[in-house]
Amino acid sequence: MGNELNEMTGPVNQSGRDINVIEKQLPVKVGAGTMIFQISLWVLAIIPGLVFLFMKVNAKKYLDQLQQRIQHNASQIDNYLEQRVQILQNAVGIVEKSIDLDKDVMKSVAALRGGVNPNEETRSEIAGQVDSAMRSINVAFEAYPDLKGHRALADAMQQNSYLQKEITAAREVYNDTVLKWNKEIFAWPTKMIVAAKNGYTSRIPFTASRETKEQARAKFF
Repeated sequence: MGNELNEMTGPVNQSGRDINVIEKQLPVKVGAGTMIFQISLWVLAIIPGLVFLFMKVNAKKYLDQLQQRIQHNASQIDNYLEQRVQILQNAVGIVEKSIDLDKDVMKSVAALRGGVNPNEETRSEIAGQVDSAMRSINVAFEAYPDLKGHRALADAMQQNSYLQKEITAAREVYNDTVLKWNKEIFAWPTKMIVAAKNGYTSRIPFTASRETKEQARAKFF
């Protein structure tokens, strides 16, 4: 019998396949078998029932702490994102005195001046707006010698580059914690029972915007 998956004989998708994060939260559910298992522990003896109850209490505490860790990791991304917004606004203030910026850049900056309060729905959108605006400023920075000689703007572009790397690292940490959560809530029996009882669902990791994906596919050289 040959290999079930054979890279030599295919089938092969010559056109390739794009990968996307599925925006769907999976609820945790337990069946009748789990209920029978819990009841049987109390029927056998009080001690096994009490031990399992204690384990569920610890499982609830653990999942609560994991939720707080996810919140903390998300707030780290938001902190870096807010700093990038401040840098963007400072950079625009310098650049627009020398050249006329694209209207879309100014619209993004105007929208962000009202304050940055990201959540799971808007975090990627705000990050995309900042990315797009900073790219336009970077093009102007490279194209105009006078701007390249502006020390404050050069510092702002360097800080932006640093924060981009920090956000990437923070997203990795966030995604790792989300992966841990998604694994732990389905760990039978204690964590899964606790998760089902409290109505917990899986969480969606960081997803890149369509614009970012399209730019990543573009030719750079």
